[in-house]
Amino acid sequence: MEFESVIRERQSTRKFNGQSVEKEKLDNILEAGRIAPTAKNIQPIKIYVVESPEGLEKIDKASPCRYNAGTVLVVCGDKEQAFTKGEYSTYEMDACIVATHMMLEATNQGINNIWVEMFDEKVLREELSIPTEIVPVCLLPLGYKADDCPASPNHNRRKKLNELVEYI
Repeated sequence: MEFESVIRERQSTRKFNGQSVEKEKLDNILEAGRIAPTAKNIQPIKIYVVESPEGLEKIDKASPCRYNAGTVLVVCGDKEQAFTKGEYSTYEMDACIVATHMMLEATNQGINNIWVEMFDEKVLREELSIPTEIVPVCLLPLGYKADDCPASPNHNRRKKLNELVEYI
């Protein structure tokens, strides 16, 4: 798919058919995350791939927003590895960049997806045994949308460029 199509067609899917993502496509999505830019290229990222029925049940305990996806990526930042400047740490920003790359590659692979930040971090940590220094930033449910999945109502609602950009 051409990049212009990827960035215009990608939208949030809130109803999946439950099918897991094929390994080759998932590997391409994960590779897009691996090569994403991070501060000083430190790559302070940990990605948990959740596909087993037991693992998906654990995701469901932490979030109501899996939407029946057969694959969920838990994108995390590592506070101990991330670049820091004073009190500021890039772990969250780095994880966001990685997640965005994976969402765009998922779309390129024909895989529907959604960014989810609505989860109970404490439950997610307990269920997946996530270490203290690793911070869950978002969930990325991946898969194929259900036949009766409605279009995202806000997908095409965008501000005009001159509302977002100012030349100085």
